[in-house]
Amino acid sequence: MQLIDGKKISLELQEDIAIEVTQMMASGLKQPHLAAILVGNDGGSETYVASKIKACERVGFKSTLIRLPDYVTEEKLLQAVHDLNNNNDVDGFIVQLPLPRHINEHKIIEAVKPSKDVDGFHPINVGRMVLNLPCYVSATPYGIVHLLSAYNIETSGKNCVVIGRSHIVGSPMSILLAKNTALGNCTVTLCHSKTKDLISHTLKADIIICALGSPEFLKGNMVKDGAIVIDVGTTRVASTETKSGFKLKGDVMFDEVAPKCSYITPVPGGVGPMTIASLIKNTLLAAKKDIYK
Repeated sequence: MQLIDGKKISLELQEDIAIEVTQMMASGLKQPHLAAILVGNDGGSETYVASKIKACERVGFKSTLIRLPDYVTEEKLLQAVHDLNNNNDVDGFIVQLPLPRHINEHKIIEAVKPSKDVDGFHPINVGRMVLNLPCYVSATPYGIVHLLSAYNIETSGKNCVVIGRSHIVGSPMSILLAKNTALGNCTVTLCHSKTKDLISHTLKADIIICALGSPEFLKGNMVKDGAIVIDVGTTRVASTETKSGFKLKGDVMFDEVAPKCSYITPVPGGVGPMTIASLIKNTLLAAKKDIYK
């Protein structure tokens, strides 16, 4: 069993980006600028946004954080999105999810200008991804593909099971792995809450992407020997063992599953750091106008 070190690969990718940013600025180009809108004070969102700000500092980006209260009106949030769409100094921005229930998430996502949608959530970017056109790929699936590449994991002809069909991870992940590309050509089964006899699918899988947000859902008896398991889950659970009072749990029961795997991602330190690196990479593409000229 080999651990897939997402933190190491993420830092290597960020080092490459930092070199490119230095070269860009030395040639007279502007400093790349990533902005984020954070609504409320959800603990997980706070941690994630803080990591993004640190990554921006590491690679030489300018970063802006716009904080709004959890009672903000949809109209005011839309105005903040509009302002960033029209701010020529901002290359890309995100609206951190989840949003409060009184706000229509899809309405906010569709309000983001596609050329600044470095999260890759806008329907135009999703559609371009499906058609294999230049786009911003959703950061977590983008990061997973990069991890598979970094560890020279062969995907062509493999049976892959994706557990979870969210528009952020599961659905785009299934599309990327089924594409006729160097890191695709899998036979993909997309499983979800209505899938019958899930274990019959997972036991046939060469690659399992678990993206449910359900702590320790994938058990050892659900995985065949030699499988590659990518754990996307990062659920905060109460813990008396840490100073913060919580710890991160993945979707995989690691102690049971890991001994059966050829490769597996840990939580933390697996997919999470790659999501940050992929967002930074998308922002660099936005700054260089590589996707939308």
